[in-house]
Formats: sequence, structure tokens, C-alpha cells
Amino acid sequence: MKPVAARAETYPQLIHSCAQVYFSFRFFPAVRQVIDNVAFMVENEPGNMPGNLFCLFRRRKKMNSSLLHVISHTDLDGIAAATVAWHRWSGIRPLKISLAGYGAVDSLILESLDAGQDFLVIDLFCQDERTVENLDRRYSEGDAPFVFDHHETTASRYGNRPWAVVDTSFCAARVYYRWLREQDIPGLERLSPLVEVANDRDLWINENPQSRLWQAMITLCGPYSLLARLAENPDAGLLPHELAVAEEFVEKQEKRFAHAVEKITKGDRDLSFVEPGILEFGDVSDFGGLVLDRMEDPPLLVAVAARRFSGDWAVSLRSRSEMAGKVVGMLRDGKKIRGGGHDDSAALYFPSSYSPEQIRTTIQAAMRAIKDSERPAGVTLGDLFAKARQTGNSRESKG
Repeated sequence: MKPVAARAETYPQLIHSCAQVYFSFRFFPAVRQVIDNVAFMVENEPGNMPGNLFCLFRRRKKMNSSLLHVISHTDLDGIAAATVAWHRWSGIRPLKISLAGYGAVDSLILESLDAGQDFLVIDLFCQDERTVENLDRRYSEGDAPFVFDHHETTASRYGNRPWAVVDTSFCAARVYYRWLREQDIPGLERLSPLVEVANDRDLWINENPQSRLWQAMITLCGPYSLLARLAENPDAGLLPHELAVAEEFVEKQEKRFAHAVEKITKGDRDLSFVEPGILEFGDVSDFGGLVLDRMEDPPLLVAVAARRFSGDWAVSLRSRSEMAGKVVGMLRDGKKIRGGGHDDSAALYFPSSYSPEQIRTTIQAAMRAIKDSERPAGVTLGDLFAKARQTGNSRESKG
């Protein structure tokens, strides 16, 4: 079909009409694309078909080169996921990467929405229901998903959202990586070893000793430094100087663990609460495994408190009987106390006004409520009737 010939004096009217239709149908991508194409097609010589096609190509390229905000977690899984996003998009469009925790994810999403930026959220999920409503309004049928997660709390409540890809079988980096491979995105094969290291670490598989050393590098260098290293070189093997420093850190970490165990042995039998200042950022997963898997009489829950630079509290939770996820589900309100995670690996964020003792007692109260709710019900009327029948039958048999 030949392009419509339009005279110069009709351009203002055409552009005005297209703009009206554009904003009237802004929530329908297919219609929006057609109007967009027509409006930009008349920028060229109307009778020049190659020029029109070139105009459309330039416009599509411009749209794809807009800024992309990648919002991911600060642990190895989140950093690996951000690395995958970097190597997927860095040669195509500018990237802004924010590594954050649950306490900041809502504000980062809303900032992107207000700025009109495209964004990806990986290994995190918003805490406020109003943010979820904003994401529902932003999504249009046919859009690519923009949330990639693997946490149980996300899957149970929002796993059916069309804008989210949630799979609890893998770490978030692997969820995002698998989705990209399903889209036939080339050049990502070299990231597979790094994704597998993150998966081993985040799911507590512990088959690859390198995963603990990578976590040590996060503690030593910080999330952004490690991201910079992986953006330049995504090789999953630690370089000799990195390996030496990480191994030394792990040795010192074992000594901190021994000190922390001494501090908690006389505490609550169900809760092992570690006061701030004993362990360092990055110690939690390995310390949780030590307490839960190696102690003769392990607690139901390990909680490690740390005050963040912003002043609020981050409390990492580890368990083996889904207690961590249950505590988060009971205490998280999306306003004062935030949190999320898996059944046995989760985190809570308390306001700065809380003291460590208040955090401890709050978690203990939640655990008591959970245990009370799971206790079998008391003797029912049906139980009494059954017991009476059993007693009657016993007497008849004796008679």
C-alpha cells in the first residue's frame, strides 16, 4: 500500500488529530503504535516510501534506546540478576541500576513511574498494595513483564499478575536469565556459570564452594563494587587476588560464628536472636546454616539484627520449618514493618525507633501466636461421643 499523500498545509491538522487519538487511546499499545507510525511517517517526503520506512526505523530505535531503571537486591542473587540485565541492555540503552532492600523498593518504583521511565524489578517486590495497584494500571496487554522474582511471599499473592514472572524453583537471577533465553536473546550464554553460582547460594544448595566466597566479596567490597566487576568481567571464577582475600574473610567469619553461638546458647529455646554488632553483613546465611544444621537442639528461628545506615533495622530470618516466612507474613504491614522472602529465608525491616529488645519481643510474640494457631483444637463434642461409644463397646464385650 502506498503512503497517503499529504500536502504541507494539512500537516498541522494531521498532527493535531493524531495527537488527540494518541492520548485518547494511550492505554492500548497496538492503537498507539499505529498512530505513532502514521504521525512520524509524514515527517518525510510523503511520496518517498524508503524515506517513510527509514523514519519508522529511526523512531523504533529511539524508543528502544530510552533509559531503563533496573531495581535489584543487594545480595549475590540480586547482583547476579543486575549483571544479567547489564549485559542484556548496556549496548542498547542507558541503564540506571539501584541495588536496594525491601524498605526502598516501593519508592524506587514510584520514582520511575513518576519520571516515565521503563524499569525492571528483580529479586524484590513492593510492600505497599498501592504500589501494586500502580503497576496494574501501568501494564497493558502485550507488554513485556517487568518484575522477576522467586520469593514465596510474591508467588502466593501476586504470582498470577501478567507483568510478573515468579518461579520459586530458582533464584531470581535464574528466573530472569531463563526468561531472556526463552525470548531467543543472543550472547547471554557466558552468564550461565554466574547464574548457577547465585542459584547455589540463594537456595542453600551449597554444592559450589565458590558461592560462599562470592558472598564474602559482597561483604568486603560492597554490592556496587562487585556489580562493577561483573559488568566488566562476568566470569564466575574468582581471580587469584579475589580468592585470597575471600578465603581469609571466611576464616575470620568462622571465628565470629563461634562468638555469636556463645551469645545465643542461653537465650530463648525457639528463637536464636543475635544482637547487632556481632555478625557482619553477609554472615547471615552461613550462620543460619551453622545453627540450624549443626546444633544438637536447633531453634525454630534464627534472627540477626543489624542497624542500617538509614537508621532503621534489618532483621534477617532463617528457619527449617517455614517459621521465617510465617513470622514475616504476620508482622509485615507494608507501612511500619516491611519484609518479604521465602518460607525459610526472609527479612523484616523495623523503624529506627525500635530497640533490639523490642524487635526480639515482637518476633517472640509472633512466634507464640503462630504456634498457638497451629495447635490442635481442644476436646470437641464429637470426641466425647466417640469416647462414650468406645467405653460402651468395651463394657459390652466384657459382659
